Amino acid sequence: MDIDDILRQVDPASHSIPSGTSDLQALTRRWVAERSAPELLGIVPLLTQRATERTSSWPSDGLFERVNDRIKAQIEKVQDMTGDMDPKTNFALIVLQTELERYKFLVRSYLRARISKIDKHTLHYLSTRELRDRLSPTELAYATRHQALLHSHYLSSFLGTFPQQLQNLNDTAGNISMIDAPDLDTAVFIRMLRGADVHGVGTDADVTLPAEEGDVLILRWSSASPLVQHGDAELV
Repeated sequence: MDIDDILRQVDPASHSIPSGTSDLQALTRRWVAERSAPELLGIVPLLTQRATERTSSWPSDGLFERVNDRIKAQIEKVQDMTGDMDPKTNFALIVLQTELERYKFLVRSYLRARISKIDKHTLHYLSTRELRDRLSPTELAYATRHQALLHSHYLSSFLGTFPQQLQNLNDTAGNISMIDAPDLDTAVFIRMLRGADVHGVGTDADVTLPAEEGDVLILRWSSASPLVQHGDAELV
């Protein structure tokens, strides 16, 4: 009897879940992309998506809702199976716990990467509607509260002694913005998902080169972002 037979005995439907595998792959891709990009990302296009379905706003495709439901269901199953002394069931329990921890790790690491960017550039992501749309409702509430507390702390510490016109943290006087933004010229690695011409902005000169599917390139995020958003490449 192999692992597949054991899993089928515990849950006959658990071994025929292509949607679960697809969700795990999508979650992994978003996790890798979020950790690699210097700025907050919206939804990462999937190969099966049409061009009209691609968007840069917070993912609204229900992936995280499905992942959360799956985690809750797995936790309930593990709790039901705990204490069963049958060797075959105990082995299946180990497999289920391992899968559960994999999902939990990906979700935690993904959200921590996003929170780290929000903490570092809070005012930047609150400055425009387009950037705020990249945040989930929970992240938007967190960023708003975080900035309010930070501003209150600065006012009580030193800003309160400054003239009124110098107390704003988002001042743009003299065409110089005080809002700290991500460095869009950070170097990133991308893997081409389909053949396309890659335009790279250089220090001395700009270059446009043809790239084939599977090629791995390093270039500035400002040049790689259009390729990623249009589904021609993915971050690695």
